[in-house]
Amino acid sequence: MEKNYGQIKIMDINKIQEILPHRYPFLLIDRIISFEPDISAHAQKCVTINEPFFQGHFPGRPLMPGVLVIEAIVQAACFTVAMKLKDSMKNPGVSFMTIDKCKFRKPIIPGDVLDLKVNRLNKVKNVYKFEGKCLVNDVIHAQCIFSAMIHDVPDTSK
Repeated sequence: MEKNYGQIKIMDINKIQEILPHRYPFLLIDRIISFEPDISAHAQKCVTINEPFFQGHFPGRPLMPGVLVIEAIVQAACFTVAMKLKDSMKNPGVSFMTIDKCKFRKPIIPGDVLDLKVNRLNKVKNVYKFEGKCLVNDVIHAQCIFSAMIHDVPDTSK
């Protein structure tokens, strides 16, 4: 479902699942606040104690694993690229290439609402480079620069 608030189009989980191939427990964005196809996105992830990774990371001191924070940032970038390519590619896939300048500044805990903001830095053919940030209450908790290749994935279901 899309809700319009002025110039902002908020997209809920159902719309996100129409665009991205990720599914529970690996779909790590809950809402798209705004985006410009192929350029930038602002997504959100509401972190709850019910997340499966909290059972073991860590009992008594639940922390969202850093690699999953980065994955959530990357999924926001995947969304904006997929919105641009959804009509031209049958089954778009993403292959990570690099993660650079990755910094974890503060832990993510249950109850946090992650604001995931990505901006494209460069694009050469089908290789994209983005910078991304994860903020909680306008404070940066993680940030990185990453690149990925976008390609059509063959349908192997036949």
